[in-house]
Amino acid sequence: MERIKGNIVLIRQQKVCFAALELDEGRIKKTEMLDEREVPGQPYILPGFIDSHVHIESSMLVPAEFARLAVVHGTVATVSDPHEIANVCGVEGVNYMIDNGNTVPFKFNFGAPSCVPATVFETAGATLGVKGVTELLARKEIKYLAEMMNFPGVLMKDAVVMDKIKAAHKAGKPVDGHAPGLRGDDARTYVAAIADPAAGLRGTDHECFTKEEALDKLNAGMKILIREGSAAKNFEALIDLLNDYPDDMMFCSDDKHPDSLEEGHINRLCARAVEKGIPVFNVLKAACINPVLHYGLDVGLLAEGDPADLIMVKDLVRFEVEKTFINGQLVAENGKTLIKATKAPVLNNFSCTFKEPDSFKVPANGSKIVPVIEALDGQLITHKLLLEPRIIDGLYVSDTDRDILKIAVVNRYRDAPIATAFIKNFGLKKGAIASSVAHDSHNIIAVGVDDESLCKAVNKIIAAKGGVSAVMGEEEQIVPLPIAGLMSNKDGYKVAAAYTGIDQMAKRMGATLAAPFMTLSFMALLVIPELKLSDKGLFDGQRFEFIAKIS
Repeated sequence: MERIKGNIVLIRQQKVCFAALELDEGRIKKTEMLDEREVPGQPYILPGFIDSHVHIESSMLVPAEFARLAVVHGTVATVSDPHEIANVCGVEGVNYMIDNGNTVPFKFNFGAPSCVPATVFETAGATLGVKGVTELLARKEIKYLAEMMNFPGVLMKDAVVMDKIKAAHKAGKPVDGHAPGLRGDDARTYVAAIADPAAGLRGTDHECFTKEEALDKLNAGMKILIREGSAAKNFEALIDLLNDYPDDMMFCSDDKHPDSLEEGHINRLCARAVEKGIPVFNVLKAACINPVLHYGLDVGLLAEGDPADLIMVKDLVRFEVEKTFINGQLVAENGKTLIKATKAPVLNNFSCTFKEPDSFKVPANGSKIVPVIEALDGQLITHKLLLEPRIIDGLYVSDTDRDILKIAVVNRYRDAPIATAFIKNFGLKKGAIASSVAHDSHNIIAVGVDDESLCKAVNKIIAAKGGVSAVMGEEEQIVPLPIAGLMSNKDGYKVAAAYTGIDQMAKRMGATLAAPFMTLSFMALLVIPELKLSDKGLFDGQRFEFIAKIS
């Protein structure tokens, strides 16, 4: 039996008092009140933090390694959508995530991916139909139906889409929403379709990028997640809503690269929210309480008999974590993880051959205006620009003076013609960067200033059967990702260091985006407007159709 003392933060009662907790066999056996008031100089004891929507794969770490880094920041659980590996490896990939997560003392709560493949306009590595989704939802490890990003299918009452939603409701599990930019009647229709009021099941959305959009959905009965990841950052736009909707909001990262995870997690969002004047109890509801109640998680909330999932922090301002306990086990202390690293087995689906520079050429067809993707720093959405192309020797080519670069998507599941287009705001002045992390189907995506560099960066990915690469003349770097082309099987801290190195190289090449590789990974994400590129061509995410080729 272990006894810990500190200022217990009773979030729902909105009070802090000095008490001792007795931990026994992984649970809180008894709470002994020592003083009705908080005692200065003593640590604060909170329920652990929860990331209410995250793709573990985007950290480039297997779940066990993600946990090693996350517990240092007081995270004890995640609501994890294994959508990325499912698009590559199907149900086998989902099983891989569950099995690997079970090797460490951390509370992963996985969902059943709802959209594999995400659309019919790209090539994925697997298909997960109604039968597969229903079978996953029957498992105790699966807590919810993961983000229903096919919102056009919901609005049009597509039979397959609706059957997946019905399967979740029949299993008594909530449905995560995903409807960027949806407003008004369409938003209300979508919210109603994914909810089951009779069972008390409401939907969520982590894709709101304006306060007005979030308010629309809150008023329609949806719960809103405040997202702050490595690429998509909506904290500033949405945080004020936590003043008025403390029971209907949560924090999430969605996608977080390893260097960013090493620096901080949900604890940082708590500190930023308090700094902005949001009442601390509202902040802690979003960070600790609301995800447990919404998803029915087996995560303790400091009540007697609860699992002993708790953290000790120095104060309620910076939330600097001193200790993290999961099921009563000390898993992190004073900035150091106590979870041991282990090497994970490799699972992959990669089958294409090396490319030639000529495959990336774009013959000019006489058009004086071409569609160009405008990438936006800190956003998943893009803009569609119509710009005059640069033409040399009868070819459309990159124009570094105007920061209009060639982008390519290469099918990784079989040999096929390479899809090409142009993109603005990456800033590269030389070389190319490439990645096999390319939501949602995870083909190889690359941006570069010339065809030779593009080809070399892509071929490095093919040789490694997955990774992120950068090429600048004779200088080359790659972070190999042998597990599904998405994750490393190495120590998480070493992966974070390697990723920091290649990110710095990209910025030496001229990249102006805060997270160039993360932003690159979303340029093939067709379900987020406005203009994206799949392995099959340039795609209009508002009209949900391909646009005319530029060559």
